[in-house]
Amino acid sequence: MAERLFNALFLCTGNSARSILAEALLSRLGAERFRAFSAGSQPKPQPHPLALDLLRERGHDVSSLRSKSWDEFVLPSAPALDFVFSVCDNAAREACPVWPGQPITAHWGIEDPAAVAGDEAGRRRAFRRAYAELEARIEAFTSLPLEELDRVSLLSQLREIGEM
Repeated sequence: MAERLFNALFLCTGNSARSILAEALLSRLGAERFRAFSAGSQPKPQPHPLALDLLRERGHDVSSLRSKSWDEFVLPSAPALDFVFSVCDNAAREACPVWPGQPITAHWGIEDPAAVAGDEAGRRRAFRRAYAELEARIEAFTSLPLEELDRVSLLSQLREIGEM
């Protein structure tokens, strides 16, 4: 019998960097058990070029990645969400939509690499740091025995992962 497929949404205000990185990482690391999505409350016109460069460099397929509004995920045609993760502090403080089905939510704040000023090398380092932090959290998340944990235990585990 095949394992259940879980849907996870990563939120950030602009949906151009952190949430895009998280979507790509979960798509790769959890491909057998998860479908990954990302969105923003005020999405940018497109993903940040340095986010896409880094993902390509790491061998991710970026062809389907796009910045999108979280409004897409409250429509009747949207996939039923099991998990919603905010990866930026602004999105965590915003009034989020009411997610159909009451998915489990957690905050995994990551510094915004798109906000880093300075030379290109420093900005690229910021994107690599965000990628590494998200990768560690997503690896921990994908290793959880989801079917064996009750909702309270799962929330506790997700909060611990968010503090990594």
